[in-house]
Amino acid sequence: MKKLSFYIWKHKFAYLFAIASMVISVSLDMLSPRLTKSIVDDVIIGGHREKLIFLLLGILCVGIGRCIFQYTKEFTFDVVGSGIMSEIRENLFNHIQSLSADFFDRTGTGELMSRIKDDIDRIWDALSYVGMLIIEVVLHTTIVLFCMYSLSWKLSILPTFCMMLSAFIAIFMEHKLGSVYDAISEENAVLNTVAEENLAGVRTVKAFAREKYEISKFLSHNKRYYELNMEQSRVFVKYYPYINLITKLLPLATLLSGGLLVMNGEITLGTLTAFIEYSMNIVWPMEMLGWLTNSLSSAIASNRKLKRIYAEKPTITEPEEPVVLDHLNGKIEFSHVSFHKEDGHEILHDISFTIQPGKTIGIMGATGAGKSSIIHLLQRLYDVTDGAIYLDDVDIRQLSLKQLRSSISLVMQDVFLFSDTITENVKLGKKDSISLQAVKDAAGDAMAKDFIERMANQYDTVIGERGVGLSGGQKQRITIARALAKKDPVLVLDDSTSALDMETEQSIHETLRHLPDTTKIIIGHRISAVCHADEIIILENGSIAERGTHQSLLEKKGLYYQTYIAQYGEFIQNQEGREFHEC
Repeated sequence: MKKLSFYIWKHKFAYLFAIASMVISVSLDMLSPRLTKSIVDDVIIGGHREKLIFLLLGILCVGIGRCIFQYTKEFTFDVVGSGIMSEIRENLFNHIQSLSADFFDRTGTGELMSRIKDDIDRIWDALSYVGMLIIEVVLHTTIVLFCMYSLSWKLSILPTFCMMLSAFIAIFMEHKLGSVYDAISEENAVLNTVAEENLAGVRTVKAFAREKYEISKFLSHNKRYYELNMEQSRVFVKYYPYINLITKLLPLATLLSGGLLVMNGEITLGTLTAFIEYSMNIVWPMEMLGWLTNSLSSAIASNRKLKRIYAEKPTITEPEEPVVLDHLNGKIEFSHVSFHKEDGHEILHDISFTIQPGKTIGIMGATGAGKSSIIHLLQRLYDVTDGAIYLDDVDIRQLSLKQLRSSISLVMQDVFLFSDTITENVKLGKKDSISLQAVKDAAGDAMAKDFIERMANQYDTVIGERGVGLSGGQKQRITIARALAKKDPVLVLDDSTSALDMETEQSIHETLRHLPDTTKIIIGHRISAVCHADEIIILENGSIAERGTHQSLLEKKGLYYQTYIAQYGEFIQNQEGREFHEC
């Protein structure tokens, strides 16, 4: 993670310009009491009326100058802060994108949304408006104290003591608020996760009549979020009134003590007038300390959250000198592959098979047998625990992730469509190289052309979020078209025809059989999805229990045979009395 100091140093000249504008603005502000002192001592008491017009013009010029430099100061801080915020958000998003699948397995979407949006917004405040005010408070206080001591060191002791007392209270309050903001940030992430899950699965919630339960679940976290914010308010309300009391008593105390000095002849009446103005001027920095402490504590807590994400490193990394293949034929080999997750649970054990270019392998097995894990390992979403996977006789760990993943067209079990046009969804992955005609051809091969062209805007129809408005079968056909349009050397269908009718499924598989240059991996629960494969493997408890062709597996009368019986019933006898196994 790049430290905040890196971004500040990168924009140092803009910050220096803003601080210079701030110094000029504050310095001009400090001239006003001096001009007031001259009006009282020289004009009112001294009777030099000819000076009045020049002093009034001076006050006018001070006002105009403050307006100009206040504007340039605030505008520069806002521009720089917005730019840094954009860079931080971009860098954080890029870092999250670089992390491996295991990070997303244990991190909720709502939490990441909180980090990308809310936490960076708080840091943005600290680097722009809040940061500007903190610097201004320091400058303002320094210059005011200098002006006060130049007028009367005796009278300056009181505001100095008040400033030190206010600073002590603010620091103590920041310490109290730090832990509260950590808890608020964590609960905000949980609240976002609960809301995101509920809204994403709203149809499931309604289908199971779980609205009351989900509302209750949301309200419990909302109540906790409310309680933490109230705890923050209690800390703020408990200590801030002390600062407020000091700021209200300071001008009065200055007037009383200064009056004594005037009566004793130690200072003039004009000096006292200027000093009261300075004491009023030093009030607002003390009043701001509580609010600034509040905002700064929030930003510090948010920065700690970002550091935790940046501390995460991708477990899947690019090789230092990747092998770049000029042409991929699509040969795939799993050699004694085993895989288990961090908790030690073994998912795959000693998996070995080879798929020659252009051939098809079917993978079947019960839910949880490890079918999808084979695809995850092939794409290097995870790395194998033992053994190796080869693509065109090269260990995939030696290939660049870009070449590896861009060579595999994947139709996932969990269909995901973006809120965009059908054309853009089909072109996903190769937007610049896939033509509209290629999109239409792929849609035809995926048996999606008919329902697409019945829509009012046809291929320009905007699909709702995650494909809302389309049936399960229509969504699957669009994702199949997406894979076919890429024309990659390897095509993977992960139970991707489960929502299709038998006729449509057979038409799609007929299309797949006419792709001689594409290596195909078909994962399915239906016999009809895999029966035409050159080889079929049956997984059980993460290991290969059976392997062979459709016919040879039926003859073994094992797991594949049992699945066939469950799906098709009794064997059909042909006219010659031999068993005929329909596919």
